[in-house]
Amino acid sequence: MVSVDDVKNNQVVQVFIRKGNEHLGTLGYTDHGLAHVAVVADRAYTILTELGFPQREAELAAIAAYLHDIGNVINRVGHSQSGALMALHILRGLGMEPDEMAVVAAAIGNHDEGSGQPVNRPAAALILADKSHVHRSRVRNPDMSTFDIHDRVNYAVEEAVLKVDGQRRSVTMELTIDINICPVMEYFEIFLSRMVMCRRAADFLNCQFELIINGAKLL
Repeated sequence: MVSVDDVKNNQVVQVFIRKGNEHLGTLGYTDHGLAHVAVVADRAYTILTELGFPQREAELAAIAAYLHDIGNVINRVGHSQSGALMALHILRGLGMEPDEMAVVAAAIGNHDEGSGQPVNRPAAALILADKSHVHRSRVRNPDMSTFDIHDRVNYAVEEAVLKVDGQRRSVTMELTIDINICPVMEYFEIFLSRMVMCRRAADFLNCQFELIINGAKLL
C-alpha cells in the first residue's frame, strides 16, 4: 500500500508544492508550502484516528492533505480540481489501488470553500485540518503597513489549536487573536464561509464543530 511517507518522499510532489508556493508568494498569498501541508496532513490523520475511524482511512486523509495544494503550481483558480487530477497521475505512478485513488482525489477536489463538499470522511478531515491552520507564521509580507485583510487576520492569530474529542464527538477550533491587529468581526468577514464548511465537515463525521476565540464560544 502507498503510504504518506511514499508521497512525502516523492521528488515530483516536493518540487510542485515548493514551486506552487513560490507562485502564490509572487501573488501575495500566505504560505502554502511544505510546512503548511505537513501540518494539515498531521491534523487530518489525527481527526480520523481520534474519532475512531479506520487507520487506513486516516492515512488516505493524510495523503490527500499533503497533496491538497499541489494544483497551485498551475494556477490558484481551480487549484483543487487541477490538484486532484495531478494527484491521480502521481498516485497511479506510485502503485495506489484505484479505489483509494478515487477517495484521495475526491478529498483534494473538494477542499476549497468555493465549490467543495465533504463527500467522504478523508475529505471532511481535510477540510477541517486545512481551514483550521490559521497562524501568523504563515504571513510572508514583512511590512505590516501593507497588510491586506488576509495578512492581518493570519498575523493576528497568536495561537490556533484544533481539539478532537472522540467521546463528545466534537471538533473544536480554539484561537487566540490579538484584537489590536484584527478585530474578531474582521476574522469572520473573510472566514465565515470556511467556518460554515467546517461545520458541514464535522456534521459529516457525526460531530459538533465548535469555534472558540479568546475564550469565548462563538459557534
